[in-house]
Amino acid sequence: MTSGVLERLVNNSRAAIADGTYDVTVQLQGSDVDLARAIPANPRPTLITEVKFSSPSQGKIKTPSDPAAIARQMVAGGASALSVLTQPHLFGGSPEYFARARQAVRVPMLMKDVVVDTVQIDAAKRLGADYILLIRSLFDQGYLKGMGGFVEYAHKMGLGVLVEAHTKPEFMDALESGADIVGVNNRNLDTLEVDLKTTGDILGGYGGDVPIVSESGIGTAGDIRYLKGCGASAFLVGSSVMRSDDIEGHVRGLVGAY
Repeated sequence: MTSGVLERLVNNSRAAIADGTYDVTVQLQGSDVDLARAIPANPRPTLITEVKFSSPSQGKIKTPSDPAAIARQMVAGGASALSVLTQPHLFGGSPEYFARARQAVRVPMLMKDVVVDTVQIDAAKRLGADYILLIRSLFDQGYLKGMGGFVEYAHKMGLGVLVEAHTKPEFMDALESGADIVGVNNRNLDTLEVDLKTTGDILGGYGGDVPIVSESGIGTAGDIRYLKGCGASAFLVGSSVMRSDDIEGHVRGLVGAY
């Protein structure tokens, strides 16, 4: 899958909406922690660890198991926040997984999905999410319109917004979008290739106040130190943690990177 990835992701989300994936009935509460403020105040690496069982680039990552137990192990290891996949297609996620993790831990949580409709934002609110993800390239490449409207709607619902960028122009747009946090994805969503240097290339010269999360391809304490040197202030780590036989220990090692 080396082309048309973005279009497929958008179509998958629309299919999930049509299938009723986001018709959740729970009413859960988010955390009391302002993640955007907590990131710069943390002297240690701010880790956002991700509960995901599959991905478009890697296929099956882990046999689906109890997301609540995984969430507890991540937090016990020192994760500052969690990201939980709710997209069923290609990612093996579900709102149910999010709800189970939310009920198990009190740290800030990001509903990780390809958001294409406010229906998903409504679901995030009911699930007790603190943040939603918006992918800047979907707007820049014309798959979606009106990022400002999505950001405004999420804020009206009391949710923070992490806007993800992969190129310098996307990054500059993300900074002007009203995002609470900006993510730099080291993975090219067109080719699915990963290069940690992406973070450094994009953040060169950045001195702003918006917290920056480096995402994708992070597996070692050395990666964390490298990305911190590039200017990242938080780190989203998924596959390497989920593949570990000792989730708590792996997270603790990454949190101890500096």
